[in-house]
Amino acid sequence: MAAGSKGLLSRPEDSQQFRDNIAVAVGLADSLGCRALNALYGNRVEGLDPAVQDELALENLALAAQAAHGIGATLLVEALNAPEAPQYALLSSEAAVAVVDKVNAVTGLGNTAFLCDLYHLARNGEDLAKTIELHADRIGHVQIADAPNRNQPGTGTLDFADLFGRLDAVGYRGRIGLEYKPAAGTASADTFGWLPRELRGSSRVR
Repeated sequence: MAAGSKGLLSRPEDSQQFRDNIAVAVGLADSLGCRALNALYGNRVEGLDPAVQDELALENLALAAQAAHGIGATLLVEALNAPEAPQYALLSSEAAVAVVDKVNAVTGLGNTAFLCDLYHLARNGEDLAKTIELHADRIGHVQIADAPNRNQPGTGTLDFADLFGRLDAVGYRGRIGLEYKPAAGTASADTFGWLPRELRGSSRVR
């Protein structure tokens, strides 16, 4: 995948590459015991009707969901943020969840879910508490970084204690992925200082 393309599955020129790699990705996930697969939607193609891309994306996501179902895995659909990825097709939780619902309707499998990346949603200006409550039954995975600089929690504006409490309250019991960059001058090992020691090593935090 070329740098900056943000995914292949909605792009006609890259669609076959995506399809050719579904079995490879699912096979690798199965061998590693991974049961959640992120399928990035891709950027809009200049001069191409977005409806054409969306139709292609639905076909490819359905294929991927069916393959994921074969190993008992969840297919994830993620929204990115407009400041960093302005050409990406899904720039809100609502847009991503709408795609999740369409894929599940087509496949009838119910194994497609929303990848709730709190950093991207915060950069888009979403009300994170409202988003968690509204889409609780669609959330299949959570990723975090502090906003606005994508560093470790405690370096930005997000209240993670509150957000984690809200995730617990709506019944989220999945893992939380740490997708942040160490702040300047911070050793990688020191970026876990925000995480209470009793929670380190928890199966929920990866």
